[in-house]
Amino acid sequence: MMEIREIIGSFIVLTGSFFLFTASIGLIRMPDFFNRIQAGTKASTLGSLLILAGVAVLNPVWWPKLLIIFIFIVITNPVSSHCIGRAGYHSNCEKGKLNRDDLKNLKINKGE
Repeated sequence: MMEIREIIGSFIVLTGSFFLFTASIGLIRMPDFFNRIQAGTKASTLGSLLILAGVAVLNPVWWPKLLIIFIFIVITNPVSSHCIGRAGYHSNCEKGKLNRDDLKNLKINKGE
C-alpha cells in the first residue's frame, strides 16, 4: 500500500503537470503577444514550482537542491517575462499585429 507521503507528493506533481499543460495550451490559444507571455509565464512558474514541491515531498533528501532550483525559477521567470514584454512594447507590438503567418514569406512560382 502506498504511503500517505507518496499519495500527497504524486498529487502535487500531477497538479503541477496540469498547470504546465494549461500553459502550453495558453501559448497556442491566446490571441496576441502580451497575452501569450502572461499565459506562459504565470502557469509555467506555478506548474514548475508545484512539481518541485511534489518531488520534495516524495524525496525529502533532495529538498536543499530543489530549494535552490525553486529560488532560481522564482527569480528568473518573472524577470525574463518582463524583458520579453518590454522588448515587445518597445518594438511597437500592438494587439493583433503579431499574427503568425507561415505563408507570408513563401515564394510561389505562378506559372513560371
